[in-house]
Amino acid sequence: MLYVNLIFYLLFLLAMGYYAITNLQWYSYKLNRVMFHHTKTWWHFVYFLIPFALYMFVSYTSDYGFLVAIAYLGLLFTWYKGLDKPLVWTGRVKRFYAIMILFAIFITFALGHFTVVIPIFLAYFISLYIEKMLFNGFKVKAEKKIESLEGLTVVGITASYGKTSIKNYIEHLLQAKYKTYATPRSVNTLGGIMKDVNDDLPADTEVYVVEMGARGEGDIAEITTFVNPHYVIVGKIGPAHIEYFKTMENIRNTKMEILQTARLKEAWVHASAMVKPETIVHTFGEKENLDIKSPLPAPEYLIEDVKATLEDTSFTLNGVRYSASILGAFNAMNLAAAVLVAKELGLSDEEIQKGLSTLKAVDHRLQRIDAGGKVILDDSFNGNIDGTMASFELASTYKGRKVVITPGLVEVDDALNVQVAERANEVFDLVVVTGELNYAIFKAHVDPEKLVKLSSKADMEDMLVEQTMPGDLILFANDAPSFV
Repeated sequence: MLYVNLIFYLLFLLAMGYYAITNLQWYSYKLNRVMFHHTKTWWHFVYFLIPFALYMFVSYTSDYGFLVAIAYLGLLFTWYKGLDKPLVWTGRVKRFYAIMILFAIFITFALGHFTVVIPIFLAYFISLYIEKMLFNGFKVKAEKKIESLEGLTVVGITASYGKTSIKNYIEHLLQAKYKTYATPRSVNTLGGIMKDVNDDLPADTEVYVVEMGARGEGDIAEITTFVNPHYVIVGKIGPAHIEYFKTMENIRNTKMEILQTARLKEAWVHASAMVKPETIVHTFGEKENLDIKSPLPAPEYLIEDVKATLEDTSFTLNGVRYSASILGAFNAMNLAAAVLVAKELGLSDEEIQKGLSTLKAVDHRLQRIDAGGKVILDDSFNGNIDGTMASFELASTYKGRKVVITPGLVEVDDALNVQVAERANEVFDLVVVTGELNYAIFKAHVDPEKLVKLSSKADMEDMLVEQTMPGDLILFANDAPSFV
């Protein structure tokens, strides 16, 4: 019986460790975020605390702890099957497991105890120290590589909304004249950018376009002092991640850390940052979106006459008309930012418009797909209030039946989700809410006959077959992962 319990103890520990490291990976290995900012804190009770307490109680009072381990393995497998973002087995995860197993074996044979939480926490804190040492080494290597690329021009981009879109638009336009490389996908943390520099930045790159994200004060400053951009874009600033920043002032201050670069030549800052123009710091935006009480002047680079249809978006920037097959009125601001950088780096209006004419939508960001007689708007990577409202406005221009599938907004206050629910009720014939996070808000503000709750993404296909038909417009708005 001892060997049976030993085997199932190790299996139980591995399973508990899997739950712990998976959640840590989701939340950037920040323990406080997993513990205090998780959107499904009840998971910690069901999949960690209660099984742990039950296992320890049964193990210390009888020889049947292995039965609890067997039950837990089945429970966790069910949890795992429902995930759409399972654990990625990185080097960090493998080191965590190695340390956890070594401590578990040592404690078991040296002290004669089957312990679970202690090896997991020791593995977390020791691996944290190891990662810090490795991180510093990778950073030095990346800094040397950037310094070795003579003549490299760096463009830095930050915003609450639209960072990835602006980055991709700039990269596309500049490729007409330069060997341009941009950080891939949504890579925008210091660690991710360092890895990108070390592993993938081509040696012949002339312009490196870097997206910068933040979850707290100092995050943008770290990236800025690492890459030291020559040109800077600060896009729209809003309440994204307000849960971490607490106030809009903190968000603005953090985004403006990008101006701390040691080699700034020109910067363009959206009017929402509420800054005064300076010699090399310019403002851009739409005049009508400014607070009428604001003492600040109209933006230097004015975006006017925005027209958004289900085919394209057009706008005027300081008297010049531009158009692109990109959907959503909010994208006029993102496109304008790319145009400003392109003009500064020597592209003519004709070259810019030619580039805009071949520009394709960023995947999952208000991307139009025509399939099965249905118009699908895939905006699943958009999770901000401005983009969501713009996608609803765009959908409202469609003459046929309209369906929205959304979990609502994440990491914002309830008031914004009330706005989303009320507008969804006005625009759409069917409102499908995925997950529990914001369902109560939608239930309170959407007509009952319109509202459908989708508990699991596994039911998505059946729901689409049953609830939609040819001729429908289907908007996927903010596809939050299952742990949300």
